[in-house]
Amino acid sequence: MDASRMALLIPIFTTLGFFSLIFGIVYLRNKERMAMIERGMDPRLQIDTAGSRNYILTAAMVLIGGGVGLFIAFMLEWAALPPDYNPTAIYFACIAFFSGLGLLGAYVVEKKQAKE
Repeated sequence: MDASRMALLIPIFTTLGFFSLIFGIVYLRNKERMAMIERGMDPRLQIDTAGSRNYILTAAMVLIGGGVGLFIAFMLEWAALPPDYNPTAIYFACIAFFSGLGLLGAYVVEKKQAKE
């Protein structure tokens, strides 16, 4: 298979995969609610088993960490690397490292809130 046909298949499979994922989530959520109704439970009173996690805080900290990592990688490329060096690995490493720090920060904040 040549590259032009492969390039045509990528958006098709990406779109199919995305819609399959959404359909699967909705289908499983409906199946779970129907099972709760069969057992006599009220699905509107479903209690979050993971506790009261603050997903907005977690997402914000990860995005902030990714942005800081992207900025640090850019600054490293601009100031410390020779012009012929490929900085792809540095970008991925900085984004992953600082996103992980963001997750750790969100965890610490949630633990602190749980104590109060």
